[in-house]
Amino acid sequence: MPRVPIVGVMGSGTEPHDALARPLGAWIASAGFHLLTGGGDGVMRAASEAFVAVEDRAGLCLGILPGPDARPGYPNDAVELAIRTHLPLSGELGTDPRSRNHVNVLTADVIVALPGGGGTRAEVALALRYGRPVLRYGPLEAFEGFARTDRVEDLAGVTAWIEARLARA
Repeated sequence: MPRVPIVGVMGSGTEPHDALARPLGAWIASAGFHLLTGGGDGVMRAASEAFVAVEDRAGLCLGILPGPDARPGYPNDAVELAIRTHLPLSGELGTDPRSRNHVNVLTADVIVALPGGGGTRAEVALALRYGRPVLRYGPLEAFEGFARTDRVEDLAGVTAWIEARLARA
């Protein structure tokens, strides 16, 4: 059985950025990939709900959850495979070794970062540290303080970027 690529979608845990996250989640499903998020609200929920709404998809919706205490909203209802961790830190502490962000970044074959806060910034920084392909998706002003990486503003740019990176793998 061929290996199914994993596309990580990172972004705000409070704002869904529906216009970006939902079409992306649906495309990932229709392309036959797995979706990986942090399993919570905001972008994570929006991308996951759109992903699981695609009928006859090949991939699963994965959620890497913070721990050890259950947090409200984790996992969101769309997560099909919840991966519980013992790693409690997130947000501005997202590069700390006790953050699940390391698992998110190292598990995904490619990472798409939507607008977000400290946790998303940390995931972009970790992707660069670990040499993982990472793309910022959204308007330039949404990424103030983020490390410089490739960036696009439309879904066509995202899909072309993902396909090109996965073709090299």
